[in-house]
Amino acid sequence: MYAITISGPGGPEVMSWTEVPDPTPGPGEVVLDVAATAVNRADLLQRRGLYPPPPGASDILGLECSGVIAEIGRDVRGWRVGDRVAALLAGGGYAEKVAVPATQLLPVPEGMDLRAAAALPEVACTVWSNLVMECGLRAGRVLLVHGGGGGIGTHAVQVGRALGARVAVTAGSAAKLERCAELGAEILINYRESDFVEVLCEATGGHGADVILDNMGASYLDRNIDALAPDGQLVIIGMQGGFAGELNIAKLLAKRGRILATGLRGRPVKGPSSKAAVIAAVRDKLWPLVRDGIVQPIVHAELPITEARTAHEMLDSPDVVGKLVLAVAED
Repeated sequence: MYAITISGPGGPEVMSWTEVPDPTPGPGEVVLDVAATAVNRADLLQRRGLYPPPPGASDILGLECSGVIAEIGRDVRGWRVGDRVAALLAGGGYAEKVAVPATQLLPVPEGMDLRAAAALPEVACTVWSNLVMECGLRAGRVLLVHGGGGGIGTHAVQVGRALGARVAVTAGSAAKLERCAELGAEILINYRESDFVEVLCEATGGHGADVILDNMGASYLDRNIDALAPDGQLVIIGMQGGFAGELNIAKLLAKRGRILATGLRGRPVKGPSSKAAVIAAVRDKLWPLVRDGIVQPIVHAELPITEARTAHEMLDSPDVVGKLVLAVAED
């Protein structure tokens, strides 16, 4: 098969479309003919040598994909060759084929474009595991989503709206905020022009956010605590603003606040807090919303896999809203 390989840590120019050995399914695994994968910020970090794959995972980029089951390993139940699926991966998505544990598959709903489905697994599992499984987001709560125009942000807005929460977002442009509003965000904050704590507190009558989904990390830590409602929860899923910050414990105590930090890629395949557990919850609770079109994949652009370099350059563009999909094969 062919896959995007990396000659060494560096910029997009280190990636190339080259021939590599085909994968084979191990026990409990299937092999997919990949239709498409999607670009995640973690891919850019891995390309630069800053985010190595977990032990045993493919060193090929790609944390999610969609495709058709081509082979089934032993001890796999409930799936057949030819099934259209989306998959959560620890690596390997930027390729014509990938082996994946069957417990990390989601059925692509009838009528959904197979390539667009590649934009769902990583964001769906990240958002659902954090907002619902960890923080118990429900109707009537206030949710603040940082980076509302990104892949995770646009998905979180839809999930928050579907659950009946009041959704606030930060983004760096009017166009991104407008798209967030179309998806269901009510409180729109341009972080380049306003202080998100002031705007959020004014919009909520001083209450703040019951749940904050944060992709920034250190640079937002203190202000996120200021923005928390009493008994609020801050869940950190990224470090775009740095990894070392100072925590004012007194402010956190006063709000009876809770800070969580979670990752998805390094979770075990099975068992407590595993990828299998997250996928099972997503399939049971979130996937009906996807099937009914209430929560949809938000795809900014679709490019051929051979243009992965361009896609990596595009991800940092302020104009991109949602996900970038790399098409590997025709639907």
